[in-house]
Amino acid sequence: MPSLQKTVVINAVGLTPSLIGPHTPRLNALADAGAVAPIGHVLPAVTTTVQSTYLTGKWPAEHGAVANGWYFRDECEVKFWKQSNRLVQSPKIWDIAKATHPGFTCANCFWWYAMYSRADYTVTPRPMYPADGRKLPDIWTNPPTLRDELQRELGQFPLFNFWGPATSIKATDWIAESAIRVDRKYDPTLTLVYLPHLDYVLQKVGPDQAIAAKDLRELDDVCGKLFDHFEKRSAKVIVLSEYGIEAVNKPIDINRVLRRAGLIAVRKEMGRELLDPGQSVAFAAADHQVAHVYVNDRSRVAEVKALLEDVDGIESVLDADGKRAHHVDHDRSGELVAVAERGAWFTYYYWLDDAREPDFARSVDIHRKPGYDPAELFLDPKVSMVKGRIALTLLRKKLGFRTMMKVIPTDATLVKGSHGRPPATPAEGPMFISRDKDLVPPGEIAPTAVRDLILRHVGINI
Repeated sequence: MPSLQKTVVINAVGLTPSLIGPHTPRLNALADAGAVAPIGHVLPAVTTTVQSTYLTGKWPAEHGAVANGWYFRDECEVKFWKQSNRLVQSPKIWDIAKATHPGFTCANCFWWYAMYSRADYTVTPRPMYPADGRKLPDIWTNPPTLRDELQRELGQFPLFNFWGPATSIKATDWIAESAIRVDRKYDPTLTLVYLPHLDYVLQKVGPDQAIAAKDLRELDDVCGKLFDHFEKRSAKVIVLSEYGIEAVNKPIDINRVLRRAGLIAVRKEMGRELLDPGQSVAFAAADHQVAHVYVNDRSRVAEVKALLEDVDGIESVLDADGKRAHHVDHDRSGELVAVAERGAWFTYYYWLDDAREPDFARSVDIHRKPGYDPAELFLDPKVSMVKGRIALTLLRKKLGFRTMMKVIPTDATLVKGSHGRPPATPAEGPMFISRDKDLVPPGEIAPTAVRDLILRHVGINI
């Protein structure tokens, strides 16, 4: 059996051909020396869906990761950002490789659905949530001893720089450093590294190379650090991305449309309103530019479809045939899937009176919100002395008081970038870069072909 080739796959989320330029010299050099190819579209083009497609070689209709979150029908609850690898219903790249090459090993550094997989080494975010209401940065690792070892060497994982208003290169750099240490310690055949920095920056400011120049340079520096390490280890280096970020200026309150039509039910608790999915006729789990619309009363699917097709900013509403054509016809998908037009995106907001908004609306709370909320990247500009309020709230938490950090706006117009729908051009979409030109086929790479293309770099032909 031929020996395997050590390989690293760097997932620079949000990176597109249009963003590689004067601010990314290391990425430029890699692209110039090797091959660059566009990757085709996955619907929805969101983190967990695209990553699962790349790692399984299957469409969402087969692997089941139809969005970053969906409606768990048997529980009547919407759940986003779950982490068990068992939610992905197809074999992963490490399963395929191990079946033919028992000596193959894999390190997964922050690619999603990382927990409880058959990858040999894993590092992924896993905050602690004590009963007193605090959220404490932490990670989950395999082997478990790696958790303390990494945080002893690198410091506590900077969770609040990973997501939220304080997002910065610090979290991305921590992930890269953890990947280097895992590689030094275990020498895996394949290392998967997730670099999220550009993704969040471009949602805040839009995909403007000039505005994001500093952040592009920071990402390029982190990529360069990884190039230097892995090339010294004689590894093949792949850089890819999941999607491009497009400029947006039109938020669509899809659940408010459904509510005004009398289709959404809410439960009132302490004067505030909580979405009641199981009691609703129809509701949407909004995820960037795509929304899964669940219609509990199947006899009204056509009615809901007609309602949404008439909404300004919605480009298409996929029914059973449409979902099948886009490879997203899975039981977890909504009865309908709404796709925003270019420049538009979906909010999760469902309340009609701000006085009745849920208590989590103005907090960073990715698990309670029944949809994705990019406004969590901002501090509310209407809150006076907002940084002082944050400091006071943190002090109260340290003293043992239960209190909420309510500093996030509900003004969706602050968001300047989004993703999920097909890119307008290949230059604005995901890409695949490899120094090994002979291993990259000509033309567009199908997203379901990425798994086998990575394995070809490793020396495994399926």
